[in-house]
Amino acid sequence: MWFINLFTQQSVAHTIIIYALVITLGVLLGKIKIGTFSLGVTFVLFVGIAVAHFGFSVDPMLLNFIKEFGLIIFIFCLGIQVGPSFFSYFKQDGSKFNLMAITMVGLGIITTFIFYFALQGRITFPMIVGVMSGAVTNTPGLGAAQEALRIIGNNEPIALGYAVAYPLGVIAVIAAMITIRLIFRIDINKENELAEQKAKNSIQQPCHLTIRMTNAALNEKTVLQCKQLIGRQFIISRMQSGGTEAFIPAGDTPLHIGDEMRVVCTPADKEAILAFFGEQIHVEWEKKNAQLVSRRIIITQNSINGKAIGDLHLRTAYGLNITRVNRSGIDLLASPELELQVGDRVMVVGELEAIAKVEKLLGNTLKRLDNPHIITLFLGIFLGIIVGSIPIYFPNAPMPAKLGLAGGPLIVAILIGRFGYKLHLITYTTQSANLMLREIGICLFLASVGLASGDKFVETVLTTDGLIWIGVGAAITFLPVLITGIIARLALKLNYLTIMGILAGASTNPTALAYASAQSNNDHPAIAYSTVYPLTMFLRIICAQFMILLMM
Repeated sequence: MWFINLFTQQSVAHTIIIYALVITLGVLLGKIKIGTFSLGVTFVLFVGIAVAHFGFSVDPMLLNFIKEFGLIIFIFCLGIQVGPSFFSYFKQDGSKFNLMAITMVGLGIITTFIFYFALQGRITFPMIVGVMSGAVTNTPGLGAAQEALRIIGNNEPIALGYAVAYPLGVIAVIAAMITIRLIFRIDINKENELAEQKAKNSIQQPCHLTIRMTNAALNEKTVLQCKQLIGRQFIISRMQSGGTEAFIPAGDTPLHIGDEMRVVCTPADKEAILAFFGEQIHVEWEKKNAQLVSRRIIITQNSINGKAIGDLHLRTAYGLNITRVNRSGIDLLASPELELQVGDRVMVVGELEAIAKVEKLLGNTLKRLDNPHIITLFLGIFLGIIVGSIPIYFPNAPMPAKLGLAGGPLIVAILIGRFGYKLHLITYTTQSANLMLREIGICLFLASVGLASGDKFVETVLTTDGLIWIGVGAAITFLPVLITGIIARLALKLNYLTIMGILAGASTNPTALAYASAQSNNDHPAIAYSTVYPLTMFLRIICAQFMILLMM
């Protein structure tokens, strides 16, 4: 009896066991491949629908809480992960990405009107707006449409059209992505390689070269004076002057004709620096001074978080230099203005004794990186919900727009991921920890959506109107996604991984993003998703409102 009650009577244990069952079965079934394709965690949604159809339910308020909390965890961890590289990508391609998002939103509205007039009133206009909101998986848009209806005195239950269209709206975006891949015969491995190469080229990772100074105009000038003259960033990690042993120069070290220098700079500055100083040569620096060595040190000391390299005065205090900083797998030139973050790996050149002292200053304790920084997570969620709840007023709009429980945390997470160190917030998380939290969040979200819509899903589908709603919703989802993806590939020549991120973001569809991320070995889909999501959310909310007011 107790075992049956566990599945049938509402309790905390009942809720947990239902979610555990849905997620376990969904993840297992999602691993099944048809050819080279699999749905992954998306299958959790359909298991949730099936479980709810057979009478297993969860308290609605608790279900809604778990759904929103899961989505917030997923979105926030996504924002933290892409934050450090978000702004550089946004500057490069943000306008193109958002143009594609606007195109997709516009095509969705056009498709909705076409089906409304083609069906000649078979679906009422408020209901087709509800279907459209479900087709693009946009709950705030549904809320905006319901509020607009309330203002004009119409109480039509458009949430039913939303609920019926939502599940297929999730899968139709993924189906369109797969269709695009088949049309263009895209090789995922090749797209991953191209994306990685573009990322490396855009960030300008440091290179090193050895130069013999032959420029007589620079004789007796200090390293700092030379930097001011050329106006380029470079670091002299080691040098030899007049037959002496190799040493690490300071800013006031004078340079002489014939000096040999090991210089670290960006590829873009390499030719200019070489022409400025003299000629490139080859030197085996290890034989010049056996006491000078290079070591990687990991920043794990919280007190170093947010400090500029120049403020540490390592050359003055310890007689060594930081030449490169590896952040999230990317090497950066260690300019004095570069602010260090916990988790950075710095390349230090100096004597072993000095390096040992600097290790204590910077941390270099891997165990510290394993400790979770819960304060950053929950402070970010707190601020994100506040930002998402701020009303934004537009002229003649019946109600203000809001970023909502997903948009607010996403924007705050991106800002914290990029600038959190300025507030001494530790934003570093191991990749495995971040992925674990994201998977938990999206699974809770999908299970909740399935459990919420499953009880009436089959009943509605079996009716003629329900089938029409589902067909219209699938078309509103699939056609704009497919057309936008084709335009992005043909006209803008975008990488397929980026296209998947744009399409998922323009659909405000975290499930599609989860699928896209599973296909890639990098954060390109997530960055594209984050780039278009805020604008798309605004457009979805405003368009749903104005469509109701225009036609009613």
